Amino acid sequence: MSFEERQKQFRAAIETGAGPDAKVAVNFGFSNSARLLEGGLFACTNNMETTSQKLVAGGDGAAAYVFVSVLTFPPYDEVYFAITVRHDRDTFNKALVDLFHDAVERSRARVAAGKKPGEINNNVKFYLNEDGRIGFSNDFFESISAEPSLRERSAAVDSIQFAIWPPTVSARRSLLAREFVGLLGRLVGREKVHELKVWTSETSVGPLMQRTPADLDPKAIRDGVAALGGVYPDALVDRFHAGLNHLAHKHFVILSGLSGTGKTQLALQYARTVHGLDSMESPDPLLFVCPVRPEWTDPSGLTGYEDRLSGQYVVPPFLEALLVATANPASPVFVVLDEMNLARVEYYFSDILSAVESRHELQLHSSGVPMMGSTGGEVPASLRVPANLFLIGTINVDETTSTLSDKVMDRAVVIDMSEVDLAGFFAGLGARESALMASIEACRPALEPLSALLGPHGLGFGYRLVEEFVRYHAFATGKLGRTSGEVIDDQLVQKALARLRGSEAQRDLLTALAAELAGRPRSLNLIQRLQRDLEELGAFQTSR
Repeated sequence: MSFEERQKQFRAAIETGAGPDAKVAVNFGFSNSARLLEGGLFACTNNMETTSQKLVAGGDGAAAYVFVSVLTFPPYDEVYFAITVRHDRDTFNKALVDLFHDAVERSRARVAAGKKPGEINNNVKFYLNEDGRIGFSNDFFESISAEPSLRERSAAVDSIQFAIWPPTVSARRSLLAREFVGLLGRLVGREKVHELKVWTSETSVGPLMQRTPADLDPKAIRDGVAALGGVYPDALVDRFHAGLNHLAHKHFVILSGLSGTGKTQLALQYARTVHGLDSMESPDPLLFVCPVRPEWTDPSGLTGYEDRLSGQYVVPPFLEALLVATANPASPVFVVLDEMNLARVEYYFSDILSAVESRHELQLHSSGVPMMGSTGGEVPASLRVPANLFLIGTINVDETTSTLSDKVMDRAVVIDMSEVDLAGFFAGLGARESALMASIEACRPALEPLSALLGPHGLGFGYRLVEEFVRYHAFATGKLGRTSGEVIDDQLVQKALARLRGSEAQRDLLTALAAELAGRPRSLNLIQRLQRDLEELGAFQTSR
């Protein structure tokens, strides 16, 4: 789509909403387009000759005045905006008449001084002042603050509508474009600045993606998570919702517990529910998953770094989320730090925690100007962690992970997700895939008692293991022709009991497992071996 076509589409959208009695002045040319000045904004230059003559002759003027302009930000962002004056149109008309008479008096003064009268300048310059009014003059000024006449001849602004091209949510978008929109809000009041959806794309932000999570009905969130396949006690979803939203400036929850209990899935389902998406397959441009690497010892894995060879700033998913959240302040942006304790959290996350708590800027690089990022947009030297960024961490507690320090846990809400609802999960899995019902009915009597025995010892299993157990059973019995009992016995050894370990404190557990598995030869043989290990070594572990 060409620049001219975008101009026509924005103008058409504004004219449709302005009404037939409004005067819409379009200013897309180089000489009359907007520019930033000290103390405000030069909005446009417009020829007001016809309007001025009608007003001087005693006409009523227009029902509203709308000034349409555009400001372009490198590398390719364009902010189209329209300033509307409606309720204060009488003041606007009077000031315009005064300006016309002032021009006439200037011409007469030139004649009195023996000079040629010169033409009356009808090219009126419009300026948006810091007090939220649009002032105008026949002259161009370098500073709005130093010109009191712009306040004397001014009118109150009713609203400003804007649209940004390209219509996408991305870190590629210039932050300057969104900062300009923020400037408009500071000048006239944020409540008067509204985005107009002239163009749409697959990754554009719709109204549902601009909802504040704290304002949503908790039942709607529970229902949305369930509709996306989540099986959790209602109290867990409510605690997660409260943990993310009880503070206005900080949203940080850590989900802990057994592997496979749905920690990451809960984060993804919650974010999609808040954004109004009804499928886990739907792309969500405001959701970022950041897998933590065990070798991280500094924040560069999250906040990026300067690549000396390319001269660009490498933008990892976390920094992309930070840039998107900064560029879209009305939309909640979710970041999932997956398995965040694979590395020492306080090593790689301390700068971010400090920026969140202190509300100071997060230092990214030392360049005096924004650097070009690897995603194509600009990366400023520093950024604040915005209030619309929601941080969700997941952790597993085992021998491969690091413990969380007190300073990390003090700054987050830590929710344990070790409790599982196998009955609810089996029911949901059967409802989604009826072809698995036979395997569910066969596996359920074997898995539920084991879960009840292992859970209190921290050795239970989650939904991932259960689903894979059932799918293995369906494949082996259906494709290989093996009996159900053989397959279940195999999978108990290969899957459900593969993480068994303990010491004297788990002696009674082994005894109970031996009784429960008496009819399954491979499983019973494994338990008996572990009992012998306990007698000889004082401890046992399945994998050794």
